[in-house]
Amino acid sequence: MSYLASRLVIIALRFYKAGNSRRLPPSTYSFFRHKPFSFNSLPSRSFATPTASAMAAAAIDANMDAVQRRLMFEDECILVDESDRVVGHDSKYNCHLMEKIESGKSLHRAFSVFLFNSKYELLLQQRSSTKVTFPLVWTNTCCSHPLYRESEMIEEDALGVRNAAQRKLLDELGIPAKDVPVDQFIPLGRMLYKAPSDGKWGEHELDYLLFIVRDVKVNPNPEEVSDVKYVNREQLKELCKKADAGEEGLKLSPWFRLVVDNFLYNWWDHVEKGTLNDATNMDTIHRLV
Repeated sequence: MSYLASRLVIIALRFYKAGNSRRLPPSTYSFFRHKPFSFNSLPSRSFATPTASAMAAAAIDANMDAVQRRLMFEDECILVDESDRVVGHDSKYNCHLMEKIESGKSLHRAFSVFLFNSKYELLLQQRSSTKVTFPLVWTNTCCSHPLYRESEMIEEDALGVRNAAQRKLLDELGIPAKDVPVDQFIPLGRMLYKAPSDGKWGEHELDYLLFIVRDVKVNPNPEEVSDVKYVNREQLKELCKKADAGEEGLKLSPWFRLVVDNFLYNWWDHVEKGTLNDATNMDTIHRLV
């Protein structure tokens, strides 16, 4: 039974219980005639993923952008342990609260895409000012989460994560799926990290690092992305120097900086040589906390 159908069932039961004499729309009765109801047919998961305390806290976030607020409660992240075994799911809102992170109950799967063009330049994005965590920081091409849904939980060859990456490249940068085929993403490794954004928000992620070499046309979504640019190695090094010096208010995301400092330039060699598959190591989870 779909979520909407389940909600109709609950509404009908409430009308019945209250002895309300008003009738539901004919389409609703038509649904019940053709779909016999059973409590066993209701979804096993809760209808309201966020906790009551989280919802109350959200009401206080008056300055949160409406789109970001919707995503915070509609998106369900995949909770994992430090060995990347699935242990549950929770709202994006809950997963990024520092109080939940500090309690050790919010580690979730994420991915970071590094897209290079045929000149071997890396596409960077500046996160939108409306982002709840790390607004206006520069980072790799795309960073997000596989969601708690069947297509994005396929573990074989990291297919679920690659499906999610393809989805978010369209959402954030307007890159059509046909321009970034799922089989062209190369998972190079996984890292576990933790980083505060401000006093309330932060990240605690088991991050899949996905590389892809494609020439694409970019059409950024302003709700997600403030700016984009391609950089070569030297330009990225200069960007890091400026960020370290605090010049021009420039900041880099913590997960991007961890990749830059630990892996990126070595992997960039493989990008240029066409040997990315030789660099893959999905057996090790790099703990950078």
